[in-house]
Amino acid sequence: MIHALSIGLLVCCVSLAAQFVVNDSGQAAEPSAELEQARAQFIKNFKRIGLNTTPGDAAFLRLMVELRQAKRGVEVGTATGYGAMLMGLGFERTGGELITIEIDPKMAAAARKNFQAMQLEKTVKLIEGDALKVLPQLEGEFDFVFLDAVKSDYLKYLRAIEPKLKPGALIIADNAIRSAKDMQDFLDAVQNDPKYRTVIIRASDEKNDGMAVTLKIQ
Repeated sequence: MIHALSIGLLVCCVSLAAQFVVNDSGQAAEPSAELEQARAQFIKNFKRIGLNTTPGDAAFLRLMVELRQAKRGVEVGTATGYGAMLMGLGFERTGGELITIEIDPKMAAAARKNFQAMQLEKTVKLIEGDALKVLPQLEGEFDFVFLDAVKSDYLKYLRAIEPKLKPGALIIADNAIRSAKDMQDFLDAVQNDPKYRTVIIRASDEKNDGMAVTLKIQ
């Protein structure tokens, strides 16, 4: 369930981000009806674990990817890949790609299998390792970031990827209500820095938590 605050945020973020989006014809071909049906069934039957994004939050993330027309995204904290799969479907539609980073080898292996089952290997690239080491090594620019790993390291993740963020980039940080104290330095940074606009939203009631959604305007 997406709350009224989330709908207002969508309108605000998308209208602002649209100022920075360059229209192009880089969208991928639509998947076949058979593949779409198989994917829908796989997601419906997916056995989520506690570290996975909730269905409501994952749907919100995919919507933001598509509305922003994001081309290059990075996720910190893959777990078994539920959120990355939904975002991957969004990036497939925009003709973009998602890089997702996971430090746990078992989680990474499970996620890779799930991406293969969804036939998203060309869109979603998993890098196994410590995000604080991986992020500075990534090349190119990014217009979408999702943080869902060690809460006390959120500001470190942001600083590591910040030089690569395009104007109009969206940075979405999970657990911004229940874990606010653990990520307070991150929240202070994105709420007080004039180059950012931030709103705390609740896209799903399942975990009684929310996300910090930040637009980079400079």
